[in-house]
Amino acid sequence: MGLAARFGVRLEGVRVNRQVFRAAASVTLAGVLVKLVATGKEIAVAGVYGRSDAMDAFLAAALVPGLLINLISESMNQALVPTLIRVREREGAERAQQLLSSSMLWMCVLLTAVSLLMAMTARGFFPLLASHFPAGKLDLAVRLFYALLPVVLITGIATNCTAVLNTFDRFALPALAPVAIPLTIIAGALLLGGRLGIWALVYATLAGSVMHAGLVAGMMDAGGYRFRLRWHGMTEATREVAGQYGPVLLSAVVASGGLLVDQSMAAMLPSGSVSALVYGGRFVSVVLTLLAGAISTAVTPYFSRMIALGDWRGCQRAVDSWVRLTVLVSTPIALVLIAGSHWVVRVALEHGAFSPRDTAVVAPVLAMYAIQIPFFVASRVYYRFIIAMRRTDLALYCGMLNLILDIALNLVLMRWLGVAGIALATSLWTVSTFFFLWYWSRKLLGNAMRLDVPRLG
Repeated sequence: MGLAARFGVRLEGVRVNRQVFRAAASVTLAGVLVKLVATGKEIAVAGVYGRSDAMDAFLAAALVPGLLINLISESMNQALVPTLIRVREREGAERAQQLLSSSMLWMCVLLTAVSLLMAMTARGFFPLLASHFPAGKLDLAVRLFYALLPVVLITGIATNCTAVLNTFDRFALPALAPVAIPLTIIAGALLLGGRLGIWALVYATLAGSVMHAGLVAGMMDAGGYRFRLRWHGMTEATREVAGQYGPVLLSAVVASGGLLVDQSMAAMLPSGSVSALVYGGRFVSVVLTLLAGAISTAVTPYFSRMIALGDWRGCQRAVDSWVRLTVLVSTPIALVLIAGSHWVVRVALEHGAFSPRDTAVVAPVLAMYAIQIPFFVASRVYYRFIIAMRRTDLALYCGMLNLILDIALNLVLMRWLGVAGIALATSLWTVSTFFFLWYWSRKLLGNAMRLDVPRLG
């Protein structure tokens, strides 16, 4: 390769990195605002409900809808986006619209069907999910669950619209739209909590979810992709999405099984342990959403485009650059949270019904969860590259390994550290995930560059 060609490649790599950086920065800034409001929501909710049985019941009820959204809609987004970009690049916008309409219809049918199935079987699986809840607390959790089920379809539509917006470089406003949910929850807890009790959170969550979905659906329609639920037949692109969706969905099922395992095992510990696990994890989830979420959102469209064009060197540079950057940024944050966990929990949550005794339980959970931060954030770069390469089978194998490790580590560590041991188990299997994804990313890139394959498919 001549000097001019090498210089051109270098400039192209710089341009892509700048685009990714701008996208990640937009998502991060919007996410900071959303998380600041969400932190206010946690403070308001903790002040009104504390670590009460009603709060435990609400968190148990909200777990399954959240898992269904991640399982079905997030998995659809990961399967859809690389193919949607390829179809738009090669076949035009109208074909891409048809693929989107068919995929969104398929997703909505799945979300509705699974929600109905969960509603019919709730009385059977909730005693397993919250095995140590007293009868009254368990009955409340089931009733709250029924009321929260519409969130599954509403939020599923919102996440699908957001993923599509990202494919044509719309990042900031879609990332800001979820602020509607914590805002309505704050209002519901403060204004209606005394009158309606825990049901105020349910009604507020439903209202916020509808607002979120309406905002991003309107943005998508204005951006050129119409919100249409219409079947256009089993085309080659649709078959490709379906083929990728299966392994991604199974991987998400296995990975989400770990969340169920964690909360189920926390329910076996003293009262309030489920709340302690969730409260401690929320602080870390803020960092993971702002860093890992922003990077994942930003790199996915660019990885998909470079792979569609066979730009393997560009992929390698982008992967290496963003892994290094995420490690450099996330490691100091993890260390600060570990060292200052007690202070963070005390300042943020120790108000109203949340006492110093609660702080002493939640702070170690936060510290143990924070260990995972640099490993999780960096692994998201590898994960998104592997998904863009359409090697969704590797995501499945990784999820199976994680579930086995999670169960084994929970059994050992919860006896030693209580609920904080469950958090430490999560951090340890995250380290395993990082090395698994690192190995396969390097292998896939090496094979592609040796073969010099110009395009996938």
